[in-house]
Amino acid sequence: MSEGTHLRDTTLYDKALGCLLGGLIGDAMGTPTEGRDYPYIEQHYGWVDDFEGSGTDDTVMKDFLAQSLIATEGYATLDDWAATWLAHWDDVGDLKRMKFFISVVHTIQKLGMGRVVPRMAALGNMPSSSSAMCISPVGIVNACNPRQAAQQAYNLAALIHIHEVGFCQDGAACMAAAVAAGFDPAATVESVLDAATQTILPLSGREMLERIAQIRAMAQQHGEYRAFRAAVYALGDAFLCRIMCDSRETIPLALGLFELAQGDLERCVTYCANFGRDADTIASMAGAIAGALHGARAIKAEWVHKAVAQASTDQEQMALDLARVALSKGERERQAQERLAGLAQGMLDS
Repeated sequence: MSEGTHLRDTTLYDKALGCLLGGLIGDAMGTPTEGRDYPYIEQHYGWVDDFEGSGTDDTVMKDFLAQSLIATEGYATLDDWAATWLAHWDDVGDLKRMKFFISVVHTIQKLGMGRVVPRMAALGNMPSSSSAMCISPVGIVNACNPRQAAQQAYNLAALIHIHEVGFCQDGAACMAAAVAAGFDPAATVESVLDAATQTILPLSGREMLERIAQIRAMAQQHGEYRAFRAAVYALGDAFLCRIMCDSRETIPLALGLFELAQGDLERCVTYCANFGRDADTIASMAGAIAGALHGARAIKAEWVHKAVAQASTDQEQMALDLARVALSKGERERQAQERLAGLAQGMLDS
């Protein structure tokens, strides 16, 4: 029996695949309702509860990031991610390329012209969720280690957002930590949400923390999807952002709807898709977290088959590669801890 075959039988692989497929399903389900408000969705779509297609830029960017992480054995930096963008940008189909937000387009143009190094490419970019929406592979390779996932996410997200829009880095760190926490065998909805917020910088990320707390409190207060949705819309400019893909809106909503759905993947992605606004991104993020928490076995079989068949890249192989990287990365870090313990023991013995 090959190592790959054995790994496919593990909970680690199941959670990695669940995370990838949950994100793709959410992305695809939210695509028709992206940019709409919920009255329009109700009038024209009724209740969205299924999907078609392979997702949008959210999934393309996630595939790019996964490739970078696999190539670097889990230690990808913003330089590595930038190199992947440049190597594969021409492979992105025109229809999907049209869906990329301005922040990403500006970054790739600056990188492609060779006028800036990656750590300078984000200067002047608009706020968006362009890193948070695709950061889940960082949570996979840092499975059960949300703090390490957040640290790596802060670095990677700096390719797209820094300084005035640094709250977008907070959002990416939050999402990566939530995914990593979902891999813990003892994980619960509450432990995942706690890990997501505990890894945000407490002072620099105060605005993101406050907005997450606001939406989570509303989810707990209303406890019912339609009442919660109406209440959030009623906040208007007090919460909803002028740029609807601003991570100060999408991150709190992804976490709030994840909590309202009690982590159930099917409810998560349908709640997000029927919420509207940046529906594909919110659903992709919430779906990835729910998939990491419960695994692919918790996704109904017809959705798994459809997602695998329609994906632009082999999601099962990608999950296998990321699971392998998570194991090897964890082993290297365990060995480093053993060497550290040996140093301390030597001091005690001397």
